Amino acid sequence: MTQQTQEAECTHLDQIRDVTPSGEGCKQCLARGDTWVHLRLCMTCGNVGCCDDSKNKHATKHFHRTKHPIIRSFEPGEDWMWCYVDEIALVEGDEEVEEEAAS
Repeated sequence: MTQQTQEAECTHLDQIRDVTPSGEGCKQCLARGDTWVHLRLCMTCGNVGCCDDSKNKHATKHFHRTKHPIIRSFEPGEDWMWCYVDEIALVEGDEEVEEEAAS
């Protein structure tokens, strides 16, 4: 289950899909021979990109290019998501997010 960490609500939960990750790493970084700090998974299409702490920030660039609003951490043991549009973190425990993701 996922919880929203602020009183504001994410208005993009309907865009969460059951996605297949595009790979085990950031394809753009791998193609350049670069490394990353952490990985993020687009919850609309499954693109795996590097985080904003990484040199190339491919996950955020993917959002700006596609307007896919929600990413999930693609790190082992992390279950949080982030909505770029609403600027809100989503964490385990919120039934509303789980119901939207299941539909």
